[in-house]
Amino acid sequence: MRSFEATATFDCPRETLASWHFREGALERLVPPWSGVKVEKSLTEMRDGAVAVLRVPLGPLPLKARWEAVHEEVRPGQQFVDRMARGPFRAWRHLHRFGDLAGNAERSTLEDAISYELPFGPLGALGAGNVRAMLARTFAWRHRRTQLDLARHAELSRAPKTIAISGASGLVGGALAAFLTTGGHRVHRLVRGAANAARGDIAWDPARGSVDLAALAECDAVVHLAGESIASRWSAAKKARILESRVRGTTTLANAIASVPNGPRVLVSASAIGFYGDRGADRIDESASTGSGFLADVCRAWEAATSPAAEAGVRVVNLRIGMVLSSAGAALKALLTPFSLGLGGPVGSGRQGMSWIALDDLLAAVLFAINTDALEGPVNAVGPAPCDNRTFGATLGRVLRRPAFLPLPSFAVSTIFGEMGRELLLGGAFVRPTRLFDAGFRFDHSTLESALRFELGRFR
Repeated sequence: MRSFEATATFDCPRETLASWHFREGALERLVPPWSGVKVEKSLTEMRDGAVAVLRVPLGPLPLKARWEAVHEEVRPGQQFVDRMARGPFRAWRHLHRFGDLAGNAERSTLEDAISYELPFGPLGALGAGNVRAMLARTFAWRHRRTQLDLARHAELSRAPKTIAISGASGLVGGALAAFLTTGGHRVHRLVRGAANAARGDIAWDPARGSVDLAALAECDAVVHLAGESIASRWSAAKKARILESRVRGTTTLANAIASVPNGPRVLVSASAIGFYGDRGADRIDESASTGSGFLADVCRAWEAATSPAAEAGVRVVNLRIGMVLSSAGAALKALLTPFSLGLGGPVGSGRQGMSWIALDDLLAAVLFAINTDALEGPVNAVGPAPCDNRTFGATLGRVLRRPAFLPLPSFAVSTIFGEMGRELLLGGAFVRPTRLFDAGFRFDHSTLESALRFELGRFR
């Protein structure tokens, strides 16, 4: 048997550290976004005999193996073990042990001790070095995310809340649900079709304008993220779906919230910095006027659809979200293949603004908006250091240790992507998060390089 150990120190009591790991969503928070691992069956309760199921990549092959982890030796506040019952290794046992830092009850330690046996005998042993390097990279990232999440919740979580989320199956919504539950909040997912009452789902049907009002009344806040993806060539039908999904869904929720006495007191509704249109080299914030183009039209209608809730006295935050950085999806994931092959570079002139935000900072901004009474109306959810397209490409290339100088000409963008490419890839804006700053929000990833290194597990 081979072994691997990693120990980290945390600025919180042992009980706080252990509780975070024992809550629903911890497994999702501990899976590196760059790993390709998917949680197929999560843990809703940490107990002996509980089973989690993952899908894990098989090296460079385009295949994934099923990994069944059985939890054993569960001692709340002290430790738990997950043992591979089925998976790609011949054997795997992972002990998580939580301890008090000697002489300081306000600090704690986490020891990860893994014993494992590689498959394929002598042939499998040839990959032992790669496995050990992967484990070192993975646990450095896991400990860093745990530290950041614990600090965020100490700063933001306060009293536990009950929060409904639409779009909870998407990239941002899924991550937000896990972030909130590990912080001690209760999450209800808004789902179309049959709702799982045991899980706490809330049924809604935007097409019919219906929501389970009784379930909604139990919530302190609603986060609305659902909407048709904009990341494909826009036909007339596609544009209609993009607009309708946002306006109809938002109107349905805003009307429902307005009709529930003593229901949710805050609605955080997604919008986008597309509201501002293509602004050239101008530096803008929430005081800027709306722009022109299809996305600006959509954002105006999207935000206006929240008015029934605002008119009923509900605090509404229209979160104008920038380019979300996550190697698990969205634009960054699409860029990784060409840039990893050394085929990346500036798009068009390379001078257009790119206003980005690290995924974890976006999740924190949502919780900050829920808890901050002074925030209302438009709020830019972008990082503090927007850059131009050329700088973005050069930074991504540097993090990946690849050249990034091959341009994608404007005519090629227009030919391949049409109107979508012209608005999303050739246009842009340098957007500042002025209202977040003024309200006292703190960014964990204030530079593009910091955000990319974290998302890609490329620590210095």
